[in-house]
Order: sequence, then C-alpha cells, then structure tokens
Amino acid sequence: MRAGIAMLVMGYVLSQFYRAFLPVMTPVLTTDIGATPEALSRASGLWFLTFAAMQVPVGWALDKLGPRRTAALLLAVGGGGGATVFALASAPWHIQAAMVLLGAGCAPVLMATYFIIAKSFSPRVFGTLAGAVIGVGSIGNIAGSLPLAWAVESFGWRQTLWGLAALTLAVAALILAVVRDPVQPQAHAGQTGSVFTLLKMPALWAIFPLMVVNYAPSAGLRGLWAGPYLADVFGMDAAGIGLVTLAMGVAMIIGNFAYGPLDRVFGTRKWVIFWGNLASAAALFALWAVPASGVWAVTALLAAAGLFGASFPLIMAHARSFFPAHLTGRGVTLLNLFGIGGVGAFQFASGWVYQGAQVAGDPVAGYRALFLFFAVPALVGPLLYLFSRDRLD
Repeated sequence: MRAGIAMLVMGYVLSQFYRAFLPVMTPVLTTDIGATPEALSRASGLWFLTFAAMQVPVGWALDKLGPRRTAALLLAVGGGGGATVFALASAPWHIQAAMVLLGAGCAPVLMATYFIIAKSFSPRVFGTLAGAVIGVGSIGNIAGSLPLAWAVESFGWRQTLWGLAALTLAVAALILAVVRDPVQPQAHAGQTGSVFTLLKMPALWAIFPLMVVNYAPSAGLRGLWAGPYLADVFGMDAAGIGLVTLAMGVAMIIGNFAYGPLDRVFGTRKWVIFWGNLASAAALFALWAVPASGVWAVTALLAAAGLFGASFPLIMAHARSFFPAHLTGRGVTLLNLFGIGGVGAFQFASGWVYQGAQVAGDPVAGYRALFLFFAVPALVGPLLYLFSRDRLD
C-alpha cells in the first residue's frame, strides 16, 4: 500500500509540474513558435478544463475499476502522449493540443491517491494525509520554476520535453506494477448512487463555491501570469522569473503541509479554511493596489496568496466527511471537478480580462485588472462558505 501511494504521489509530482511550467517556458515559446501570453493562457485553461471534465469518468472508474488501472492507463496515454506532442510543437495550437492531452493524463493521479487514503485510513486524519500528498507532490511545482529554467537553457526546451515524456511513461508503468486496489467492503455491494446523489446534499452547497475559487488565483498566477507579469513590469528574464515562482511554489508547499493538521489543532475545519482564504484574498487585493511596488514586495504578496490559499486538501476533507462511503471516488472527483474546473474557467477568462484592460504605454494596467479579477471571487467564496456546517468526522 505504501509503495503504491508513493508511486501515485510521483504521478502527482508530474501533474503539479505540467500545470505550472508554462511561465518559465513563455520567453522561449514566444521566440521559437510565436506563442503569445493570450495563447498560453488558453493552453493553460485547456489543461484545467480537460482535467476537470475528466473527473466524472475518473470518479466512476475509481469506484468500478479501481485506482491502479485508472491512473496508469490515463497517465501513460495522456501524460506521455501530451509531452510528446509538446516536444514536437511548431505552432501555438500544438501547445494547446498537448495541454489537453496532459490534462487528461494527469486527471486521475491525485484522486486515486485520495481514494486509497479514504478507504484505508481514519476520516479524522484525511486532511493531514491529503495535505501531505499535495505538499510532497508540489515538488513538481518547484521543478517547474528554476530547475526547469536551467534545463531549458542547458538542453533546449524540446529535449527537456522528450525527457519528461520518457519519465511520465516510466512512472505510469510503475503505478501499474506496484499499486494495489483497496478491498471494497461487502456492505457496499449493490448500493447505488451517482454524482447527482451528491449534488442533492445541502451540506455540500456552501462548500462548492469556495472550491471553485480557492485554487484559481494561485494556479493562475503561479501557473501562467507570473511569468509575463514579471517580464513586462520588471523586465525579468527566465532565471529571475524562476526564482520568484520558486518562492511562490515553496510557500504553497508549506501551506499544504500546514493546513493539514490545523483542523485537529483548533478543533474546527470551517474556521481554519475561512480565515485562511480571507488572508489569501487580502494578498490579492494588495497586488491589485500596488502591482509595481518592487520585486521583493510582489514576491512576498505572491507567496502569501499561495501560502494562505493552499487550503484545497482541508476543503476536500470537509466535504469528504459528508460523502456516503460507497460514493467516495465520485465524491472526491466531483469536488476536484469544481476546483480544477474553476481554475480552467478563470484561466480562459483571464486572457480576455488582460486583453481588454491593456493600455498602450502602461504595462501595469492589464495586470492590475487581472489581480482584481482574481481577488473579488477569492473574497466572495469565503463569504458564501460561512453558510457551511462544520464537521470533523
């Protein structure tokens, strides 16, 4: 079981990498194949929307086929295939096609891990273990910053992607070899239900809106807009962008580890999540207010948005406490659909917001609008979440 979880976490490292590596790639992709920030925002949005759309079939597959085959097959075909298409890209739409494949390939790995944890460990430690998985998996987020910039400079971006394709296929093979599907309790046999059963549960209605907006700002900034913003406003190159995004990535890792046990420390999930998300919204509003205040200041604010916005696993634990046991797979993937679908929708819309707010001769105007675009929903989500019911079991 431990070896299987370790291999799935390796798959999640790749998932974190693929969702966050475009900012560092922006300068070379712009030069080599003419990929604009707007085109890359659509590519990033397609990764998240595909990832989200896959959650419904992935949830069914986890409950019916088990995590082993579900994760290994999709990661091999989508992940390995997507990295290969990316390595061969000669036009911006090739990048977008590659990101669709990568989104499908990465869709099952985290939820497969959560499925095994939910079936094998006490509900009270689900948040801690879920946070630890994301924290360790976020090594991929780190790898997509300064280490990627070094690899691209040393070997070239195409050679780097070929190496990633090979690595992805190797991890998929290891998942197939060592993951063991948890035994389904006999009591669950014959029980029925679907995602519609979960959607009818009032206890989840106040959690869904926060799930939609929680991860969108940090994913959008770390995974796409930080690169163009730092290049356009502060004139930073790939190495400088890598350092700033590294700081934000480290903050997000710390946040995931820190949030996990806080529900048991304070005896509440709801209020830990609420105040943390308010702090993240405050950092986003500060970026909107002072977007050109200096590299150190904006690095600190980006890191704060990532740190306090890393409550995804604890929100998942809060919602999971209401799921019927036989719908665990569909439950965790439904929540993930809301979370990642929100990221994808925001990624797509952010390109239009940036284009519409640009002012000739003022590189800051478009990014100021972007920060406000992320900040307002990040405030509304926690306010709606106030209507949720706290639960630790």
